[in-house]
Formats: sequence, C-alpha cells, structure tokens
Amino acid sequence: MSKTKPIRRVAIIGTGVIGASWTALFLANGLEVVATDVAPDAEAALKRFVAAAWPALQRLGLASGASQNKLTFTAALASAVKDADLVQENGPEKIDFKRTLYRQLDDLLPADVIIASSSSGLTMSEIQAACEKHPERCVIGHPFNPPHLVPLVEIVGGAKTSESTIQRAAAFYTDLGKKTVRLNKEVPGHVANRLQAALAREVYHLVADGVVSAADVDTALSWGPGLRWGIMGQLMLNHLGGGQGGIEHFFQQFTGPMTAWWKVLGSPQLRPEVQKKLIDGVHAEVGSRSISELEAERDEVLLGLIELRKRVEQASAPRLKERAL
Repeated sequence: MSKTKPIRRVAIIGTGVIGASWTALFLANGLEVVATDVAPDAEAALKRFVAAAWPALQRLGLASGASQNKLTFTAALASAVKDADLVQENGPEKIDFKRTLYRQLDDLLPADVIIASSSSGLTMSEIQAACEKHPERCVIGHPFNPPHLVPLVEIVGGAKTSESTIQRAAAFYTDLGKKTVRLNKEVPGHVANRLQAALAREVYHLVADGVVSAADVDTALSWGPGLRWGIMGQLMLNHLGGGQGGIEHFFQQFTGPMTAWWKVLGSPQLRPEVQKKLIDGVHAEVGSRSISELEAERDEVLLGLIELRKRVEQASAPRLKERAL
C-alpha cells in the first residue's frame, strides 16, 4: 500500500450525527465528499447540518478550496465509494451489519483505499474478519462528538491492520487539525469512552445514592476538574498537583487517600427506578431549554476553548523551538 497517495475524495457511509459532522469537517478542509445513507430524507438532513455547522468552521478557519458544493449524495453504496481515496464508515454498532458492509467494501475498493470506522465500541479485529482480500487497510478512526469541533481521534488497528495503514490514517487526520492518539492494543470502548464510562459510573452512583443532585454533580464536574481537563490530562495535572516535587511528590502525598477512595467507589445497577431518578434529575436541570439550545451552548464554549488553545500553542511554539535548539 502506498504511503504517499494523497487523500482528496472521501466517501461517507452513514450520515447520522457522526457522519454528518465528519462531512462538514472534510468539506471545510477542501476535500470532495460523497455521502450515502438509506434513511428517508438523509440528503436534505445532511445538507442542513453542514449549512448549520459552516459558520463555526469558518470561525475556526476554512482550508483553501473549502466548499459545501463539493458534497454529493447517492443512495447507492457502489457509486459512493467509486474513486474514493478513503472511506469513513459510520454505520450502526452491530457486528453483523459491519461485517456484511466490510465484505462489500472489500470487493468494491482498490487495495490502497483506507476503510476507517467511527465505531465507538466494536474492535477492528472483529470487523475486518469479513475482509478476505485486504483486511490490512481497515482501521478504527474513532472521533469524539461532534467531530467537526472536538479534535480527538482514536486510531486502533486490528489484528490484520498494517502499520502503513495506521500511519496513513494518522497523517490524514492530523492534516485535518485533529489530535490523534494511537492505541497499542484493542480494548472494548477504546480509551476516551472507557474514561468517560468510569466517571459516569461514579456520577450515577452519587445521584442514585442521594449524595448529590443531578444538577450539582454536573456543576461539580464542569466547574471543577472539567475546567482543568479542558487544558491538561490527568497525569499532567497530577504532575502539577505535586507542586515543585512534581508527579513523584504527588504519589508520595496522595497514594494513600486516593486508593482508599477507590475501595468505596460505587457500582450502580441501572435498574428502572435508578434510571428514573437520573432522568428526572436531568430534566430538572435542563428546565425549559431545548436540545438545540443546549447544543448551541456547548458548541459556543467549545469554539472558545479551541480558539484559546490554538492561540496558546502558537505563542508557545517559538519558545519550545528555542529550547530544542
């Protein structure tokens, strides 16, 4: 497989929330996009999403050649993937569906076309087992919602994925401005969703056990550690938490208390009554705000944070270069 083949035309399979967001991002980066979905009104819904996302993408900066007019739609899978340089698949999280689809794609596509899956839970080894010809070009390229704004992409190869495919996929997403992480081994849910699931488990426990309300636990997260997590990851924050002694002093000081908390973390069972308590708490927190209003609030803050981080990175780049010299 060539490592240098340019990716200029992307096929999007599945234009739901994730597929539509990917479409907007690819168009904003000047790529040609051919989308396919069998859902009724899928084409109109996709174009509405892209148009609504475009102002935010303009604010972040459009690439040369970026245009909504580079989007075409077809209900026929074979037509959608014809002449594609990369396929971004966003189908249902059902292994039988994925395998059937990948068997078709394996027959339709030349060997040098990457097939990337947005799957959030299934492993690529499970999926690519259906590809008898070229399983080596299949890889997980899992975004975080919404992909046109949130930079994270998790790259995970399967048992038969080639190193060349992983490197090409990483280069492609990085060129789009994404922040990629590579998983060295497959685990269900990858990394970011596992971290999120661990936190969600304790959130659900605290609310279900009556320790705190839904609104207050969300406030504790978003106005406490959530603010810090938008700047640095857990280990870097631990390094700062140790003061001048860094991560070494952090572990000396906090290993005892932290591991004691681990022993009493909750393991809630999401029984109907527990779900109802969580649901009622969320609706009380939401009040009269619609989903669209909440999404707009989320995206505005996301844009501000991304813009700020870009400015800080650009300002620090010359200093880091000087230190390297």
